[in-house]
Parts: sequence; C-alpha cells; structure tokens
Amino acid sequence: MLTTKSNAVIAFLEKEFPGVGCELSFSNAFECLVAISLSAQTTDKSVNKVTPLLFEKFPTPFELAKADQEEVEAIIQPLGLYKNKARNIISLANDIVARFGGVVPTNIKDLTSLSGVGTKTAGVFLLEIAGVQAMPVDTHVHRVSDRLGYSKPSMDPYDLQLKLQKAFPKEKWGQLHHQMIHFGRKICHAKNPQCDACELHEYCVYFKKTSSIKGK
Repeated sequence: MLTTKSNAVIAFLEKEFPGVGCELSFSNAFECLVAISLSAQTTDKSVNKVTPLLFEKFPTPFELAKADQEEVEAIIQPLGLYKNKARNIISLANDIVARFGGVVPTNIKDLTSLSGVGTKTAGVFLLEIAGVQAMPVDTHVHRVSDRLGYSKPSMDPYDLQLKLQKAFPKEKWGQLHHQMIHFGRKICHAKNPQCDACELHEYCVYFKKTSSIKGK
C-alpha cells in the first residue's frame, strides 16, 4: 500500500513533468548502451553533440572494437574524462564482439559483465531498449531520494533502487526514474535548490533543516 508521501511524490512529479523520457539520442541497442556509458558526469545534451560523428565512424561494435583510441578521444573530448571513456567504450565493444557475437545482451547478468557497465547503466539500458520497468539511480535520483527521506547519501545506489521499487508501484518505475532526474535538474539542484517551486516541503529533510537554520 502506498504511503501518503509516495502518493504526494507521484502526484507532484506527474503534474510538473508529464511524459518526460530519456534525452539521449540513439537508434539501436548498441548506440543506446554507448551513449549511456558516455553520459557519466556530463549532460545528455553534451553526449548528443558528439555521438553523431562517433556512430558515423563506428556504427557497430565491430568497428568500435578495432578503433584507434586517440581517434575516439578526439571525437568525445568535449565530454571530459574522454581518455577513460574512450578506453571504456572500446573495451565494451570488444566484449560485445568477443562474447556475444556483436549483439548487445538484454539481461542484467550479461550486461553487468561487460566492461564499464554497472547496475545503473544496465538498468537504464533495459528500461529504454527492452521496456523493463526499473528505477535506476543516478546522481539526481539519489539526491532527490535523500532529501525526501527514502535514503541517505551513503546508501548504495542499487540498494536504493530496490528500496524505491518497493515504495512505488511497478507501472510507475520507469516514468518516475525520468521524472526524478528532471526534478533534480530543474528544481532540486545540488546547490541552491528552488524550494519555492516544490510542493513536497513537508517530506523534505533538506527544506526542514534549512528552514530551521533560517528561523522560518
């Protein structure tokens, strides 16, 4: 049975962010997995600026597996951490070719066995490609969950994912994942969140703490 808090969270996010989804651009499973891998510690908009050329030069895992790392680095350099990311996606492509015949697997066990693919990346991939309902936890989802009292900053992301999936109905998981990300990006910022634009004050640990300090 849903708690009053979880009902309030669903109602607010559906009102503020109806119909939002993944903002990464891709046309197949391989492109999706690479784009998600590149999106760590950068914006989806930035990833979308470099992937058209990347996928034009390396349209399948077979081409990317044989790519010169410096050529890949030159394409994705605007993202930052480009040396590590270039090495990782080349290793990822090699795994897909060597172990799965160039076909990206669509189960959590095989996905998380690939180079650089953790539970968050795998969860987002399965949500977008296979329609598997889940609530993968990225930085924004974790921050929002911490502030709403579902977790603490030290909580393991996968443990939090399981906890969130218990707190909300399954048919809402994927949509809530995207809505929490948009909420974190546009309102519940890491610094100077726009609390005046939020209707969840009574459940927010951050708001209660800052209001108390300010004497409100």
